[in-house]
Amino acid sequence: MLAWTLLSLLIASVSAVPSTERSSGHPSRCDLSAATISLPSNQTVLVAPAQGPSYIGLAIGTQNYTCASTGTWTNVGAVAELFDVSCLYGTPEFPSLQEIAYTMWKFAPPNAGISEVIAFMQTFKAFFVLGQRPYNVIIHLHPYVGTGISPKWDFTSAALAGHPDAFVIAAKVGDIPAPTGPPDVDWLSLNNVQGNLATQVFRVDTVGGLPPASCTAGSPPIVIKYASTYCELQTSIST
Repeated sequence: MLAWTLLSLLIASVSAVPSTERSSGHPSRCDLSAATISLPSNQTVLVAPAQGPSYIGLAIGTQNYTCASTGTWTNVGAVAELFDVSCLYGTPEFPSLQEIAYTMWKFAPPNAGISEVIAFMQTFKAFFVLGQRPYNVIIHLHPYVGTGISPKWDFTSAALAGHPDAFVIAAKVGDIPAPTGPPDVDWLSLNNVQGNLATQVFRVDTVGGLPPASCTAGSPPIVIKYASTYCELQTSIST
């Protein structure tokens, strides 16, 4: 209870300026025609696309690791849930949303799950849009076993229920260390492998997620909390 109270005081004074709604083309309600994906200028691995994102999701979750025989942690996947913050693009609060989300997730009570933390976040003015809570899109990001491990964003049981192809399984094509450095997990670009939800996904503005530098062989697996922004491009599903 104390943790929730302290976090409430931390973000209760944050407010957001509403954005413009849109009516179709993606689960997001809001106009992202002027949005861009901001990437570090001192690298060439991640290339900002000419087209802006169709959807911007704020995620909290865990990066999952096992200890290899070499004494290093190996990533074996992630689990996260996202909700739509597209309507907050361009507001003064937008650049800080992942920091707010990570702080709440990091200091949440031990028995609080991801969905519970997201629901709690959405009671604060920082996440209100047009007098309502953001249009909530819950997506699960998890290992996909096929040709290796790839993340999957799945809208088929959320905003696009009834569209069996409203998902994307993506493969990493670009990877850079977070500009903020450890302990923040890498920024990524991923291309579509399967599904029609999006042709490209970017993971940016990460907070947390990296494991310790080394481990003792035989150590149990660990999960590291993180938050990030996920930007999806060129959605081909219509609502």
